[in-house]
Amino acid sequence: MLSISGQAIYMLWLREMKRTWRAKSRLVGALIMPLFFLIFLGSGFRRATMPDMPAGMDYITFLIPGAVGMSLLFSSMFGGLQVLWDKEFGFLKEIMVTPVSRLSIVLGRMAGGSTVSLAQGFMILFLSMLFGFRIHSVTGFLLTVVFMFLIAYTFIGLGLAFASRMKDMHGFQLVMNFVVFPVFFLSGALYPVQGLPAFLKPLVYIDPLTYGVDGLRAGLLGTSVHPPLVDLTVLGIICIGMVTLGSILFETSDVGQ
Repeated sequence: MLSISGQAIYMLWLREMKRTWRAKSRLVGALIMPLFFLIFLGSGFRRATMPDMPAGMDYITFLIPGAVGMSLLFSSMFGGLQVLWDKEFGFLKEIMVTPVSRLSIVLGRMAGGSTVSLAQGFMILFLSMLFGFRIHSVTGFLLTVVFMFLIAYTFIGLGLAFASRMKDMHGFQLVMNFVVFPVFFLSGALYPVQGLPAFLKPLVYIDPLTYGVDGLRAGLLGTSVHPPLVDLTVLGIICIGMVTLGSILFETSDVGQ
């Protein structure tokens, strides 16, 4: 019978908080790319008209939910892949020999990674207010928080799944180039997905971030391609699947050996 240790979960969460706080360059680095998109891409195309973009909306407003989704995607995937760093430096092997279930280790890592990801997402959201952005309602903000939570856990689970099957950091760039960037560019974070070629549409609809970004736009802007309930349902199912997959692969892997 699997046991869950609340103390172990808390200690792993606390370790991640301290590590993030001490490595402030990591936090700043995670914010730079979304801010660059907002400052340069958003400002440069601010007055541009784009097909399928909601009427009366400027590009930088359209881009802000995508920048939040981008921050959550990258920081969550890095959070899941931190397992590889811990393996390289021996920390993972040390905690594996303690009398703590792997499930507790998984939950602790996910709790820490999601907290960091959500903090970065909120920082992007609040910094966007410097560009004149305003959330349209309290209900919309609460819906946004739910979608941010789901996005964070979805990609932490995916990152953990990859990390559980990778032997070292050599495969990290492969994951970034062939998984993370396609997920980002096919999500509609930078442009409306309705204008993409027909052969890409199946990839768009199996991309979890598509529903995350669309849900963020529903919450923040009050407009979306799909009804928010559809986005919430699909992303919720994918999130449960990814967290389950990441947990199972971690528990059955030899990362601690």
